[in-house]
Amino acid sequence: MGGTLIDQPLPIKGLDMVDPFLLIHHHRMEYPGGEKQKDLGVPPHPHRGFSPVTFVFEGDINHRDSMGNDKKVRAGGIQWLFAGSGMIHSERPSDELSEKGGVMEIIQIWVNAPQKKKMEKPFYYPLQKEEIPSVFTSEKKSEIGIICGEVNKIKGPMPTMSELVLLRGELKSGDSFSFALPKSNNIVIYLLDGKMQINGENTVTKNLVVLGNDDENVNLNATENTRFILLAGEPINEHVSTYGPFVMTSQREIYTAIEDFQNGKMGQLQEEF
Repeated sequence: MGGTLIDQPLPIKGLDMVDPFLLIHHHRMEYPGGEKQKDLGVPPHPHRGFSPVTFVFEGDINHRDSMGNDKKVRAGGIQWLFAGSGMIHSERPSDELSEKGGVMEIIQIWVNAPQKKKMEKPFYYPLQKEEIPSVFTSEKKSEIGIICGEVNKIKGPMPTMSELVLLRGELKSGDSFSFALPKSNNIVIYLLDGKMQINGENTVTKNLVVLGNDDENVNLNATENTRFILLAGEPINEHVSTYGPFVMTSQREIYTAIEDFQNGKMGQLQEEF
């Protein structure tokens, strides 16, 4: 995207979405240093009707938006942006990462919002690693962060527009983690690296595994050190109409979003460096 190489496990040929999850992008880049923040990252652009959610695994990300937010999320953190009725934001490596150099590794997912909530007021919610509650395996070798929803009686703090469970985890080789989710959920698991057995089936680095609604119990067994994200959610079961950064339920709503953006109704973002 924009001249930057990314991995896109969703959508792919034959799989447009896993309701309510629309997109997954995995991006890892090494900055050489000696660069200016204003020349890097993704410049201001609009969104409406869904939530772009960014997991930060290495480095950091500097988010700015038309609501006045200017936040930096470090490795281990996550940011949730509910675009709602419309806003403009940018995402760039921090000044320090741009100037000193280093690795940035992020995963961004797009989570659909129900039609009745698409035009609600947008909000931005960042969490640093220390603000994310975790579940540990029996020997406490491995840690699974709970972003939202409830797993093993621990609740994540992130506000959402529908019923969701989002996890980020690292399992050490030979370690395992099991838990239950509602049978009605669609479940997606993506491995950043390593190898894992998911409900007895082998999967490897950069594989996307989709579990059906009958997979209530999730059993993860690491056969190598692995990092992963798990996304589970109640299907919204509504028509999806998209155009670039807008996700609505009809083409008429898409045309309105384009007009509103062009007429400045989604706000303005003037970045200062």
